[in-house]
Amino acid sequence: MKNGDLKRRTQEFALRIIRLYSSLPKHTTAQVIGKQILRSGTSIGANYREGCRARSSQEFTAKLGVCLQELEETAYWLELLIEANILAKEMIKPVLSENDELMAIFVSSINTLKKRGKLKGKKDPTSEF
Repeated sequence: MKNGDLKRRTQEFALRIIRLYSSLPKHTTAQVIGKQILRSGTSIGANYREGCRARSSQEFTAKLGVCLQELEETAYWLELLIEANILAKEMIKPVLSENDELMAIFVSSINTLKKRGKLKGKKDPTSEF
């Protein structure tokens, strides 16, 4: 996946998270969980974009790790919305699916970068993502 594609995809994911938050019931529990999702789900793209400006492949890999952490947190909060019966699983399933796909992309990217680092030294990988 090219750099611009992933930038756009993470931004679209953030927009989906914003719309999900806006659709939540206005009671306290839903809003507290929603704000957590809003923070973690929208930070993925911001951290990825920041990583694209990294000064080294190690810094880039570290930023991808932050993206992965935020995706894990987002999945947790989305699952809580389902398990607390705040939203139906059918409503959240597409967002959870995209979350899982993004996680797979970031895991794969991190593994590739680590492998390249061991095999090829200090090559700048940002041009390929």
